[in-house]
Amino acid sequence: ICTIPLDTAKVRLQLQKKALGGDAAALPKYRGLLGTVGTIAREEGLAALWKGVIPGLHRQCLFGGLRIGMYEPVKNFYVGKDHVGDVPLTKKILAALTTGALGITVANPTDLVKVRLQAEGRLPPGVPRRYSGALNAYSTIARQEGVKALWTGIGPNIARNAIINAAELASYDQVKQTILKIPGFTDNVVTHLLSGLGAGFFAVCIGSPVDVRNLYRLLYKMVECAVIPSSSEGVVKSRMMGDSAYKSTLDCFIKTLKNDGPMAFYKGFIPNFGRLGSWNVIMFLTLEQ
Repeated sequence: ICTIPLDTAKVRLQLQKKALGGDAAALPKYRGLLGTVGTIAREEGLAALWKGVIPGLHRQCLFGGLRIGMYEPVKNFYVGKDHVGDVPLTKKILAALTTGALGITVANPTDLVKVRLQAEGRLPPGVPRRYSGALNAYSTIARQEGVKALWTGIGPNIARNAIINAAELASYDQVKQTILKIPGFTDNVVTHLLSGLGAGFFAVCIGSPVDVRNLYRLLYKMVECAVIPSSSEGVVKSRMMGDSAYKSTLDCFIKTLKNDGPMAFYKGFIPNFGRLGSWNVIMFLTLEQ
C-alpha cells in the first residue's frame, strides 16, 4: 500500500517508448521516478497512483506469504534436522531461490493483472478500458485468452523474483545475524531497520541485472500486450514492436551487456534503492513485529 505509487511509476517508465528522430511529439512523457509520480497524479488524479493495488495485495498475500513463510522450513530442510550453529550463507541463498521461484509460480496471474491495470492509463483517449477491476481482469483474460495466458511471462518472472528474493531474504538473514554479534545490539526495531536497509541495498546490487529497464520492459510487454481491443490494433503493434530486437530474457541480457556495457545494469541505482530500501524496511519491520 505504501510503495504501490512508486511501482506504478516504475511500470509506466519501463513501458515508455524512446523518442525517435528528435520528434517533439515522441519525447518521453515520463522523466524519473518522482517526476512520473507527479505527472500521473496531475493528469489522472491521485487515485491513479494506486491503480493495481488490489491485484498487488493479491500478489503479496500469495507471493509474499509463500516466499517468506516457506523460507525457514526450506532452509531447515537444506541444512538438515541435525544441523547445529549458524546456517551457511549458501544454504540461505538456495532456500530463498527455491521459495521465490515457487511463490511466483503460484502468484504469476496476480503479477500479470497488476501490470495490465497499472498500464491502463497509457491507453489513448477514447480507447475503451479492457478491465473494470482486478476480478474482472482475471476472468476476462481466462475467458478471452485461455487460463494458460495468466502465466504469460512466467520464465523471466521466475528468474527475476527468485534472484531478488534470494538477495532480500538471505541478505536480511545474514546482515541481522552479523549485527546481533556486535556488542550492544539486540533483536529489536533498530536491528530490524538496519537489516532491512541492508537487504534493500543488496537486493539492488544483486538484482539490478535482472531488474534493469530493458529486461523489465521485455517482461512487461509480454504480460501487458497479449490482448487489446481490435479498435486499437495500431497500439498493439507499436507496443509489441518496441522490443522486437529481444527474443528472450537471456538474449536481452547479452545484447544489453554487449551494446551498453556492464554499468547499463545499474542505471537508476538510487531511485531503485529508494523503492526497494523502503519496501524492505516496511516489509521486515512488519514481519518482525
